[in-house]
Amino acid sequence: MIREIMSNQRTDWTRAEIAAVFDLPFDELLFQAQTVHRAHHAAGQIQLCTLLSIKTGGCPEDCGYCSQSVKADSGVAATKLMDVQAVLQKAAEAADAGSRRFCMGAAWRNPKDRDMPAIVQIVQGVRAMGMETCMTLGMLTPAQADMLADAGLDYYNHNIDTSPERYNEIITTRTMDDRLDTLSEVRRAGINVCSGGIVGMGETRADRVGFIHTLATLPQHPESVPVNALVPVKGTVLGDMLADTPLAKIDDIEFVRTIAVARITMPMSMVRLSAGRESMSEATQALCFMAGANSIFTGDKLLTAANAGDDKDAALLSKLGLRPMESEEPLRACKALEAAE
Repeated sequence: MIREIMSNQRTDWTRAEIAAVFDLPFDELLFQAQTVHRAHHAAGQIQLCTLLSIKTGGCPEDCGYCSQSVKADSGVAATKLMDVQAVLQKAAEAADAGSRRFCMGAAWRNPKDRDMPAIVQIVQGVRAMGMETCMTLGMLTPAQADMLADAGLDYYNHNIDTSPERYNEIITTRTMDDRLDTLSEVRRAGINVCSGGIVGMGETRADRVGFIHTLATLPQHPESVPVNALVPVKGTVLGDMLADTPLAKIDDIEFVRTIAVARITMPMSMVRLSAGRESMSEATQALCFMAGANSIFTGDKLLTAANAGDDKDAALLSKLGLRPMESEEPLRACKALEAAE
């Protein structure tokens, strides 16, 4: 199997094949994942990304995991879209801290056309700093996707969250097909796709197989695949459920297995160890890197959830002998910020 994976990017995986990879003995699974990883990615390098909420709360969607939904009693207040210069200042700080990619999220079902000019300015300003740009704004119209592409957006994030079978148990205000349609629109516009999901939402192994199968059988694999461990937030449907049934939380070894299967089935993708790291042990994170994760969100906040923080991340990478992935043409962020003002 491993030679076939390394020689081409398969999009014809069956669920049975993915389930068989999940079932491999743990040491064999990690060996295969690391072998695939080294065939396509630099060993010992981790991409540092920063995530900023540029418009928080008030989202009309009912995603059961999200503290920003109007359906959640999480205490997250709704805000307006951040000022362009305020976003660029945050991007400059992230660049100076070593981030290579700046990811920005807005709590919208879909952006309004009146918001697009500011979004375009933000993308252009961050790119001028020499950083990769990523946006997650909800569903897009064809015209909006084209505007983002013309602005130079590098990546668009739109997670599928879970398996098709479990999807409507997590979200009822949009369908899995809605998600996939947006991904197709992003791909058509020529923007790289960032799409992953959340595990630890009380799903089964079969759901995790279905989640990875959906991504690994797209016409082209996502260039980035974030794998999140649910951060249970009080006042959300899933946060309250896990407070009552803590055994639903995913086992650390099962989480590492999910990372490894993502790496094996989507060998060229950046696999990002995303939300949930702040509660993971250093040993669990180290196993995730061994399993092929090569991207993390750094900083002390992910949208509204806590994150490990730059200093803690730097100490961990140093302990493991890993180094940040460098930008291809690094530029001083402060100079780009000054030019934009």
